Amino acid sequence: MRDRGLEPDFPPEAVSQAAQLDETPPADTPAPRDLRSLLWCSIDNDDSRDLDQLTVAEARGGGGVRVLVAIADVDAQVAKDSPIDRHAALNTTSVYTPAVIFPMLPTRLSTDLTSLNANEDRYAVVVEVTVASDGALQQEDVYLALVRNHAKLAYRGVGAWLAGDGPLPPAAAAVPGLDAALRLQDQVAQSLSTRRHEQGALEFARVEANVEFDGEAVRDLHADAPNRAKSLIENFMVAANGVTARFLDRCHCASIRRVVREPKRWARIVDLAAANGGHLPESPNAKALSDFLVAARNANPTTFPDLSQSVIKLLGSGEYVVDHPGQDPPGHFGLAVKDYAHSTAPNRRFPDLITQRLVKAALAKTAPPYSVDKLEQLAAHCTEQEDAANKVERQVRKSAAALVMQPRIGQTFDAIVTGASPKGTYVRVLGSPIEGMLVRGNNVDVGDRLRVKLDRVNVERGFIDFSRSST
Repeated sequence: MRDRGLEPDFPPEAVSQAAQLDETPPADTPAPRDLRSLLWCSIDNDDSRDLDQLTVAEARGGGGVRVLVAIADVDAQVAKDSPIDRHAALNTTSVYTPAVIFPMLPTRLSTDLTSLNANEDRYAVVVEVTVASDGALQQEDVYLALVRNHAKLAYRGVGAWLAGDGPLPPAAAAVPGLDAALRLQDQVAQSLSTRRHEQGALEFARVEANVEFDGEAVRDLHADAPNRAKSLIENFMVAANGVTARFLDRCHCASIRRVVREPKRWARIVDLAAANGGHLPESPNAKALSDFLVAARNANPTTFPDLSQSVIKLLGSGEYVVDHPGQDPPGHFGLAVKDYAHSTAPNRRFPDLITQRLVKAALAKTAPPYSVDKLEQLAAHCTEQEDAANKVERQVRKSAAALVMQPRIGQTFDAIVTGASPKGTYVRVLGSPIEGMLVRGNNVDVGDRLRVKLDRVNVERGFIDFSRSST
């Protein structure tokens, strides 16, 4: 982390500030609406303790559904330019390595005072939107509220229950009416998803590595399986981030947007589509790519994750940019949306905390807490630090993978090319999240399949080296 400009430890003044905080928010905190009686719940990773958002849905007349997302009011406890805030502004994100999490905020906040923990009253910024039966967004609003998490739930349990593969999680079963409320959330999330994909949002099967431990020893790596509860939350967060961006624009407030630009390597995506029986136009077109991906998934669900990963690599990474009010927003190619501001994870991402402060200033009709020039600087810095954090996380996962592969040196594997640039060519073992460099026999491109032999590993540096094999 230090090599990449990230600080793993909190400075003493931030530790001291965290120790002095208590449950009572600052005296100037405005009186919010009281929404504690709603059937709020959190759905997150099984081991998550930094709970950034709660969700609830209520049926309305005419087939619409009122969806509310409550976002932890981190700003109420973390003053701008305070020691904790300065550390958060340095790293800009929590760093999640397989064995250790380096939180952006001290755990006294992120897992306690500013976490939307079960059976605790918490201040929140609430994003409200009515979703029509066809997934269209109507009647958007943003305001402050007092909320209460009635059930801390996890993706694995809720996802299995929604898919009919498991029982209702006990924490949900203990709350009367929450089962029906969760079914309604799932229903409206699916309508949101259908509408987004009709408009060109891209749907991938991501190959994400989870490291399994036996005590403190790495035992194996496995890829995440699709999860309906995770999809539910993703669709609600996309909607909430869009509502927030449009709210700031209506208030004539500059904001930081999350952007994925049109892919520079579109020609290679066109070639990949052709190799998989599809056809794409010569110019980048999100709707055409979305339609191709749906057809490819239906035609061959077994190989679709590998195709997905290839397209993700070719799309390029996201970045933060400043949107000036009244101007055409920069947009997000992968989500097929124009308005998108990260806002739903202020315990974990500094851009979300920045957005929260802008929203609260707009609600209070006070001057924005950041100048446009400062937002420009912060957007560039957050992009840079997010990239650094991603590289740290990848490096540690690669070290875990190297440990797993070390006993298999000399063996051969079927693989797919996941990256090809002047910096090197990378391949991933089919059916596995394990990736390494192709050190001999390059002359391939993203999406090509080949047979490789494991030549060597370096656990400390996370290196896994393959060469082409004819066997």
